[in-house]
Amino acid sequence: QVHLVESGGGLVQPGGSLRLSCAASGSIGSIYAMGWYRQVSGKRRELVATITNGGEITYVDSVKGRFTISRDNAKNTVALQMNSLNPEDTAVYYCNAQQKTLLFGPRIRYDDYWGQGTQVTVSP
Repeated sequence: QVHLVESGGGLVQPGGSLRLSCAASGSIGSIYAMGWYRQVSGKRRELVATITNGGEITYVDSVKGRFTISRDNAKNTVALQMNSLNPEDTAVYYCNAQQKTLLFGPRIRYDDYWGQGTQVTVSP
Protein backbone atom coordinates (compact mmCIF):
# COMPACT_ATOMS: atom_id res chain seq x y z
CA GLN A 1 0.00 0.00 0.00
CA VAL A 2 1.26 3.44 -1.00
CA HIS A 3 -0.24 6.69 0.28
CA LEU A 4 0.29 9.98 -1.54
CA VAL A 5 -0.25 13.49 -0.17
CA GLU A 6 -0.15 16.48 -2.52
CA SER A 7 0.28 20.19 -1.90
CA GLY A 8 1.10 23.39 -3.75
CA GLY A 9 -1.88 24.07 -5.98
CA GLY A 10 -3.56 27.43 -6.23
CA LEU A 11 -4.47 30.40 -8.38
CA VAL A 12 -1.81 32.09 -10.48
CA GLN A 13 -1.73 34.63 -13.30
CA PRO A 14 -0.55 33.67 -16.80
CA GLY A 15 3.22 33.58 -16.88
CA GLY A 16 3.45 32.80 -13.20
CA SER A 17 4.89 29.79 -11.40
CA LEU A 18 3.77 27.12 -8.97
CA ARG A 19 5.54 24.21 -7.32
CA LEU A 20 3.62 21.02 -6.58
CA SER A 21 4.89 18.53 -4.02
CA CYS A 22 3.92 14.94 -3.33
CA ALA A 23 4.98 12.84 -0.34
CA ALA A 24 4.76 9.06 -0.48
CA SER A 25 4.45 6.76 2.51
CA GLY A 26 3.84 3.09 3.09
CA SER A 27 5.53 0.54 0.85
CA ILE A 28 7.76 3.12 -0.78
CA GLY A 29 10.43 0.53 -1.52
CA SER A 30 8.14 -1.05 -4.10
CA ILE A 31 7.61 2.14 -6.13
CA TYR A 32 8.78 1.83 -9.71
CA ALA A 33 7.91 5.33 -10.89
CA MET A 34 6.25 8.53 -9.70
CA GLY A 35 4.76 11.37 -11.64
CA TRP A 36 2.04 13.89 -12.22
CA TYR A 37 -1.16 13.71 -14.24
CA ARG A 38 -3.81 16.35 -14.81
CA GLN A 39 -7.49 16.30 -15.64
CA VAL A 40 -10.07 18.84 -16.75
CA SER A 41 -13.72 18.15 -15.96
CA GLY A 42 -15.24 16.08 -18.73
CA LYS A 43 -11.89 15.19 -20.27
CA ARG A 44 -9.49 12.30 -19.91
CA ARG A 45 -6.66 12.37 -17.41
CA GLU A 46 -3.35 12.95 -19.17
CA LEU A 47 0.26 12.37 -18.22
CA VAL A 48 2.25 15.51 -17.44
CA ALA A 49 5.60 14.16 -16.24
CA THR A 50 7.00 10.94 -14.78
CA ILE A 51 10.30 9.78 -13.36
CA THR A 52 11.27 6.14 -12.84
CA ASN A 53 13.47 4.68 -10.13
CA GLY A 54 16.15 4.46 -12.80
CA GLY A 55 16.01 8.21 -13.41
CA GLU A 56 14.17 8.11 -16.72
CA ILE A 57 12.04 11.24 -17.18
CA THR A 58 9.11 11.76 -19.52
CA TYR A 59 7.21 14.99 -20.24
CA VAL A 60 4.17 15.64 -22.32
CA ASP A 61 5.14 17.83 -25.27
CA SER A 62 3.06 20.80 -24.15
CA VAL A 63 5.08 21.30 -20.94
CA LYS A 64 8.61 20.65 -22.18
CA GLY A 65 10.87 23.55 -21.30
CA ARG A 66 8.40 24.93 -18.77
CA PHE A 67 7.90 22.15 -16.19
CA THR A 68 10.56 20.24 -14.28
CA ILE A 69 10.01 17.05 -12.30
CA SER A 70 12.38 16.09 -9.50
CA ARG A 71 12.68 13.67 -6.57
CA ASP A 72 14.60 13.44 -3.31
CA ASN A 73 17.39 11.01 -2.45
CA ALA A 74 15.06 8.43 -0.93
CA LYS A 75 12.61 8.65 -3.85
CA ASN A 76 9.79 9.15 -1.39
CA THR A 77 8.88 12.65 -2.57
CA VAL A 78 8.40 14.13 -6.00
CA ALA A 79 7.96 17.75 -7.04
CA LEU A 80 6.79 19.51 -10.17
CA GLN A 81 8.11 23.01 -10.78
CA MET A 82 5.76 24.77 -13.20
CA ASN A 83 6.93 27.97 -14.88
CA SER A 84 5.40 30.15 -17.60
CA LEU A 85 1.96 28.82 -16.82
CA ASN A 86 -0.78 29.16 -19.42
CA PRO A 87 -4.56 29.08 -19.01
CA GLU A 88 -4.39 25.74 -20.82
CA ASP A 89 -2.53 24.36 -17.79
CA THR A 90 -5.62 24.82 -15.62
CA ALA A 91 -6.62 21.41 -14.27
CA VAL A 92 -6.69 19.19 -11.24
CA TYR A 93 -3.21 17.74 -10.84
CA TYR A 94 -2.82 14.24 -9.40
CA CYS A 95 0.30 12.65 -8.00
CA ASN A 96 0.82 9.09 -9.19
CA ALA A 97 2.96 6.22 -7.94
CA GLN A 98 3.39 3.01 -9.89
CA GLN A 99 4.16 -0.17 -7.99
CA LYS A 100 5.82 -3.10 -9.72
CA THR A 101 5.27 -6.63 -8.47
CA LEU A 102 6.94 -9.75 -9.81
CA LEU A 103 4.52 -12.62 -10.32
CA PHE A 104 5.13 -16.25 -11.21
CA GLY A 105 7.62 -16.68 -14.00
CA PRO A 106 8.47 -13.55 -15.99
CA ARG A 107 5.10 -11.86 -15.49
CA ILE A 108 5.03 -8.39 -13.94
CA ARG A 109 2.07 -6.56 -12.44
CA TYR A 110 1.83 -2.77 -12.20
CA ASP A 111 -0.47 -1.07 -9.68
CA ASP A 112 -1.29 2.63 -9.66
CA TYR A 113 -1.79 4.79 -6.57
CA TRP A 114 -3.18 8.31 -6.68
CA GLY A 115 -3.15 11.38 -4.51
CA GLN A 116 -6.27 13.36 -3.71
CA GLY A 117 -5.58 15.94 -6.40
CA THR A 118 -4.80 19.64 -6.17
CA GLN A 119 -6.42 22.40 -8.23
CA VAL A 120 -4.23 24.59 -10.42
CA THR A 121 -5.98 27.59 -11.96
CA VAL A 122 -4.23 29.98 -14.35
CA SER A 123 -6.33 33.08 -14.94
CA PRO A 124 -5.90 36.86 -15.24
